[in-house]
Amino acid sequence: MSDFILRQIMENTRDLPDDLQQQVLEYVHSLAYSLQPGVKGQDLLRFGGTITGDDLQAMRQAIELGCEQVDVNEW
Repeated sequence: MSDFILRQIMENTRDLPDDLQQQVLEYVHSLAYSLQPGVKGQDLLRFGGTITGDDLQAMRQAIELGCEQVDVNEW
């Protein structure tokens, strides 16, 4: 990253309140994390079929019970 860009970021965030500076920091961390390479799908094939049918059913039920609900007061 160029020194110019770093200076611009510093100048634009210096006077922000602490909570907004924290948001900027978290955003920068998320960008840095997104650049980390993942695992190739080919490398994951060896795990195929290792989860039992009972465990898959338990996961399916947990997802249906916990993920298909909307909390209108969440926001």
